[in-house]
Amino acid sequence: MYIEMVDETGQVSEEMIKQTQEILEFAAKKLGKEDKEMAVTFVTNERSHELNLEYRDTDRPTDVISLEYKPEMDIAFSEEDLEDHPELAEMMAEFDTYIGELFISVDKAREQAAEYGHSFEREMGFLAVHGFLHINGYDHYSPEEEKEMFGLQEEILTAYGLTRQ
Repeated sequence: MYIEMVDETGQVSEEMIKQTQEILEFAAKKLGKEDKEMAVTFVTNERSHELNLEYRDTDRPTDVISLEYKPEMDIAFSEEDLEDHPELAEMMAEFDTYIGELFISVDKAREQAAEYGHSFEREMGFLAVHGFLHINGYDHYSPEEEKEMFGLQEEILTAYGLTRQ
């Protein structure tokens, strides 16, 4: 899995970036998404607030914002089109592999780690996996969806070794 990582805060250690990469690759393998691409940006609460307002119309910072990539329209090309224009096949393959992006608030992760009584590493892993599941179609609006998503996220975190302390 290819993951573009950007630290807008200047506060995320190389070890934390490596952990995020590894846990997302681990989750991708679990879901059979190893051939996908995504982006992760580490942000401040201020930036998280701006993004939350822009994308979710919610006037407060949040811990993770997940933007699932959905092509606006399905595009189909004939075999003849693809033979005449091989770049179209490459373009379509790119669209097919990109699944979305996450914005993780480092500030919120620190606050929540303290609030929940576990490590910053666990909270950052939790937020990465939580966001990853969202961009792969999982949600928690109904009790059934919540049970499925939270069960899977706990299974991934535990198997990776980020257990609650």
